[in-house]
Amino acid sequence: MEMRSKKRYINNGKTIKEMLNLVVKKFPGEPAFKRKEQGKIRKISFFEMLTEVRNLGTALYEDGLGKERVAIIGENSYPWFQVFLSIVCGGGVAVPLDKGFTATELRSCLERSDAKAIFCDKKHEPLVKEALTLKEESEAPLDIKVYKMTGEEENLSEMKKIGEQAILNGSTAFYDAQIAAEDMAVILFTSGTTSMSKAVMLSHKNIMSNITDMQHYERFYVSDVNMAFLPLHHSFGLVGVLVFMASAACSVFCDGLKYISKNLAEYGVTVFVGVPLLVENMYKKIWQKIRKEGMEGKVNFGLSLTKIPGFRSVWMRRKVFSKIIEGMGGHLRLIICGAAPLLKETAKGLNNFGIETIQGYGLTETSPVIAAECPEDLAAGSVGRPMPSMQVVIEDKDENGIGEIVVKGPNVMLGYLNQLEETGAVIQNGWFHTGDLGKFDEAGHLWITGRKKNVIVMKNGKNVFPEEIESLLEAFPYVAESLVFTREKHNELVLWVKIVYKPEYLDAEGISFAELAERVRKDLASVNDKLPKFKNLHHFLLTDEPMIKTTTQKVKRNPEIEKINQEWQEEFSYNNTI
Repeated sequence: MEMRSKKRYINNGKTIKEMLNLVVKKFPGEPAFKRKEQGKIRKISFFEMLTEVRNLGTALYEDGLGKERVAIIGENSYPWFQVFLSIVCGGGVAVPLDKGFTATELRSCLERSDAKAIFCDKKHEPLVKEALTLKEESEAPLDIKVYKMTGEEENLSEMKKIGEQAILNGSTAFYDAQIAAEDMAVILFTSGTTSMSKAVMLSHKNIMSNITDMQHYERFYVSDVNMAFLPLHHSFGLVGVLVFMASAACSVFCDGLKYISKNLAEYGVTVFVGVPLLVENMYKKIWQKIRKEGMEGKVNFGLSLTKIPGFRSVWMRRKVFSKIIEGMGGHLRLIICGAAPLLKETAKGLNNFGIETIQGYGLTETSPVIAAECPEDLAAGSVGRPMPSMQVVIEDKDENGIGEIVVKGPNVMLGYLNQLEETGAVIQNGWFHTGDLGKFDEAGHLWITGRKKNVIVMKNGKNVFPEEIESLLEAFPYVAESLVFTREKHNELVLWVKIVYKPEYLDAEGISFAELAERVRKDLASVNDKLPKFKNLHHFLLTDEPMIKTTTQKVKRNPEIEKINQEWQEEFSYNNTI
């Protein structure tokens, strides 16, 4: 394992354009991105990237799109980010769109955002064509410009040549574009887990304040290599790349889920930002390999050593578990996890191996980070402390100190596009009502207990937080995911749970589906013993079919419950009563 520089750079830019100019001025030759070209890895310096962004941004001005709203859809890639920067640094508004959209959803978002153009990659070109030609009886096809980012007929190369020539001819439109910190930079569509997605307007100030907070609170180094795995149309993925760019660090894009291990090694990745499902699978694979190689005893002995004060340093843990570190690419030092709760076992386990693993919490509406752990202040299961510029309070606390999380700070959105009523419902006197429930512990760490909209009110008036019970269930090795919901029985509400099991568990354990069902029943009974009676589960459904999810792997609860009600009218042939 090579030694990495501990040099840090704190960027004071007030807009994304100013941030980029500052980092290029100070670190022109440092790599901003690494990408594969004809099988070889090429480093793209900050100066080279800025030159390409200026050329492309100037071309947008030449096409009359300099300060317009421009959509982007496609896989994570360097061209995607080039386009994004050329839009926002020229004073325009970027509209990143979910590559998982249907044609109808894509058209709706294009219309709602009033996008004048869209950039797409080769893979999503058919989807864009379908969305633009969709029409109701009273509607004409949607007339916006389409540019291709990749493929044989990509437009970026020619556009950059046009922009370069325009600059040589005296064009200063992109250079001179004045951007205020309060100007809108991005329109992001929420995942719409409980209702139709909302168009969130974020300013340069919103995004840059969050970046500054993260830079001061976490330890990011100029030598870091960040793997941008999360989708760039999501605030967590987008701002994640921007924070490393602001820190003069390098970002790379994964070739795909099955290539993660390979990419970690060949790119020299030091920081990985992901969702719990992915990180938990990575941790499970580590232990599968340990057991397969008969190393469980040696690893457990190493873990016992790390409890001794002299062995607790990160350096020592990485030395003790150097083979595990090598298996993760050899350089990985930090995993940042968000979008959903990470299992305590996973967080503690990776930290014990010397891979510092932290959780964060935020929403699209808060650009996104509200709170996060840092390596010096870990509290497994919590989401750490609020960001330095944020005020966070718990409103309408119950007897356990649980209430709605309400926040105020410079990263709170401008509002929902063309939805004044909806904006007013969540932002009151500058305070944003998250809709999430949580509490603070005595040390000041924030704990998330569930969504306000998801709270189940039983007929005796007691509140059940389904996420609390689901987190207990997902600790069982056969559980891939779970969903707690209610059905009426004898004029009373009772709790059910749908469990998605891992098919490979049956083979690994050498058991049948019926035997698994019996095991589930016994385990759920043991969970019930630990819970108050009104939180007891009465019945379960067992399947290997994944639930309906967003692109960041959050379960869409309401659509999933509707599906359950439609498809699960009859109980299983086996007795699924607990």
